[in-house]
Amino acid sequence: MTRIRLAGLAALVVIAAAGHVWFSEVLTIESVVSWETALRGYQESSPRVVYGAAFAGYAVLAGLSLPGAFVLTLVLGWYFGFLQSLLLVSFASTTGASIAFLLSRYVLRDQFRSRFGARLRTFNDALARDGAFYLFTLRLVPVVPFFLVNLVMGLTPVTLGTFWWVSQIGMLPGTAVYAYAGASVPELRDLSQRGTEGIMSPEVLLAFALIWLFPLVTKLILKRMRPRP
Repeated sequence: MTRIRLAGLAALVVIAAAGHVWFSEVLTIESVVSWETALRGYQESSPRVVYGAAFAGYAVLAGLSLPGAFVLTLVLGWYFGFLQSLLLVSFASTTGASIAFLLSRYVLRDQFRSRFGARLRTFNDALARDGAFYLFTLRLVPVVPFFLVNLVMGLTPVTLGTFWWVSQIGMLPGTAVYAYAGASVPELRDLSQRGTEGIMSPEVLLAFALIWLFPLVTKLILKRMRPRP
C-alpha cells in the first residue's frame, strides 16, 4: 500500500508540474487578451447567434436547477454590458424558472411531492396567508434557493401566469445588481495595462458593496410592505 500511495503522490506531482508549465505558457496575459478580442469580435459580427446562445444557455441552466447562475450573470454583465445583460438574464432566468415549474407540475409531480412534502405545506400555508406577495418575497430575498422555489411552486395552486410575472418583477432588482457588478469590471486589455488599479476602481467597489447591501435593504423594505393580517 505504501508503494501505491507513493506512486500516486509522484503522479500527482508530475501532473501538477506539467499543468503549471502548460498553463504558464498558454495562459499568458497576451493570449487571454487575444481570446477576449476574438470573443468581442464574434459578438459584433454575429450578435443574434451570441445573444441566442447566451439566452438558451442561461434558461437551460436555470430550468435544470444547475449551479452557476450568479457567476454567469457576472460574466454576461462583463461581456454584454449592463442594459443588454439585464434584459437577457431577466427574461432567460424567468424562462428557466418556468421550465422547472412546469416540469415539477406535469412531469415529476409525484417524485417532488414525496420529496418536498414538508416544504409544500409551508408554501401552501404562506400562499393562503399572503398570496402572490409570498412568492415576491422569496424572489426578492433569496432565503430559500431559487431552484427549490421553482420546484415547490409547481406543486401549489399558483398559475403559470402569476408565477411568471411575479418572478420577473421579483428577480429584477437582484439581477440588476449582479449585472451592474459584472459590467463594472473593465475589459482584460484595460486590466493588463492598469494592473490592480483597474479592478479597484470606484465603480467595481460600488458594485460589490451593492451586492453586500442588497439583501439587508430588501429585508427592511419587505417588512414595511408585508400585508397586515
